[in-house]
Amino acid sequence: MLPLIKRPRRLRENSVLREMISETRLAANQFIQPLFVSENISARKPIVSMPGIFQLPLSEIEMEVMSLAKAGVCGVLLFGIPAGKDAGATGAYAADGIVQNAVRAIKKAVPEMFVITDVCLCEYMSHGHCGIVHEDHGKFSVLNDASVEILAKVAVSHARAGADMIAPSDMMDGRIGAIRSALDTANFAHLPIMSYAAKFCSAMYGPFREAAESAPLFGDRRSYQMDPANALEALRETELDIAEGADIVMVKPGLPYLDILWRVKEKFQLPTAVYNVSGEYAMVKAAVTNGWLDERRVVLETMTAFRRAGADLIITYWAAQIPSWLAEQK
Repeated sequence: MLPLIKRPRRLRENSVLREMISETRLAANQFIQPLFVSENISARKPIVSMPGIFQLPLSEIEMEVMSLAKAGVCGVLLFGIPAGKDAGATGAYAADGIVQNAVRAIKKAVPEMFVITDVCLCEYMSHGHCGIVHEDHGKFSVLNDASVEILAKVAVSHARAGADMIAPSDMMDGRIGAIRSALDTANFAHLPIMSYAAKFCSAMYGPFREAAESAPLFGDRRSYQMDPANALEALRETELDIAEGADIVMVKPGLPYLDILWRVKEKFQLPTAVYNVSGEYAMVKAAVTNGWLDERRVVLETMTAFRRAGADLIITYWAAQIPSWLAEQK
């Protein structure tokens, strides 16, 4: 009698069966495209460290979102670069600010496009930090509560412009509760909040800081962004944001923090997003340029990893290409 051999390959050899029983699936509506809109340019400007990604003038935002909608993208995440910056981030909550105007333009051009606005102060602060900075005898610190007051004003201004969801990325304590209260008071109780709940102080944000013109002029962001070594702290931060009213939680960056993504999803069972950040994008692009990697295969494998780890939504600079790649794959 022949020994019994386990043959899991039986489920892999037929391509139709393999697809039928696939445990993790990708769909176009799971991906969100970041957009950088600038008041300082009149034509799209390439971002050197992020091939294929551009700063856009307001005059081109309608054409861009129409192109994205045609490609199958149904959600965008907006970042604004203002003409002027100051120590109070006043441009961040101006009724005619760059993000506010961009939201209105997008909603006019493609009303069904789901518009998420990043709520932070770094792009609008003259010093590049994510909050109000206090100096004492040459030492600088970011004031938490004063910064939260401004963040709440920014969120309400985005809501009034027509944003579909608010995404605070600053990592100040208590900002989700303050923003939720401000939105409710301003009659935007229906508007969801996607919190950057576990945002780590990562080395992978460099290209983004070029794109958003948001690098700090001094110091770093370790006092408010999370220590990459801390997993339990990420769970505590996420739990606090949920208690304060976050509807969706996010882990950022993506690939180096798949374990965090998995633990957040398993523990809280809340809709969960992940940000496939600029450094992750730039590394793959560099390898593709050198002929070392197949871009489509690597990207789809990466997106599958995010989904397998628990992501319901994926913010990625490949969102515009993924729908066609999925169609080609089928």
